[in-house]
Amino acid sequence: MLAIKDLQAGYGKVNVLKNINIEVPKNKIVTLIGANGAGKTTTLRAITGMIKSTSGHITLNGKPISQMPSYRIACLGLAHSPEGRRVFSSLTVFDNLQLGAFPRLTGSRAKGDFKGDIEKAMELFPRLKERRNQLAGTLSGGEQQMLAMARAIMLNPEIILLDEPSMGLAPILVEEVFKIISRLKSSGITMLLVEQFAVAALNVADYAYVMENGKIVVEGTADKLKNDPAIKAAYLGAH
Repeated sequence: MLAIKDLQAGYGKVNVLKNINIEVPKNKIVTLIGANGAGKTTTLRAITGMIKSTSGHITLNGKPISQMPSYRIACLGLAHSPEGRRVFSSLTVFDNLQLGAFPRLTGSRAKGDFKGDIEKAMELFPRLKERRNQLAGTLSGGEQQMLAMARAIMLNPEIILLDEPSMGLAPILVEEVFKIISRLKSSGITMLLVEQFAVAALNVADYAYVMENGKIVVEGTADKLKNDPAIKAAYLGAH
């Protein structure tokens, strides 16, 4: 599905990522965990073309995407729910969802049942249904996170990149967001999940990579890493 090989990327002359190798198989959740500043968000930005890689290869379903602009990558079915939500605050919930489906509405991706998918997104996130005509900027932080995820789903994507979905949320909302991620997994949606809340990420993921200082330092099944004493001590709050 998504394969990243020997990826290097950064900002200006600063090379943040150092030979990153990640694979995300179809219908699986892969998580990338690590401390703040480890390079997790930079990895997602490089995958989606928000920053250009300096070397290495990224393929989606076997098609090279490393040097493509972001809009073309989205048209191939790669959706990105970014860190900080980035909803269109002056537009309504409904309009934000429509923008998530923009490639479908312009013919760059198969349109499918657009209206039906809007309703499915509203059912998956009932709070959005209640607020469909409300301006996105007036939503709570948790509601904006749900909108960012729903907007990504509206692409009818091959894969969703989720960047820190629990950031800034109260514990009860974190639990709700991860329940929704589990439902998406059950429906067969492929995901690459970047998350600082490592316990929740490992509970929902199939496979995990641990990143430090722009490098992958450990990888393995989520169950294996969840029970690794060193990982527990460093990332899961165990002593």
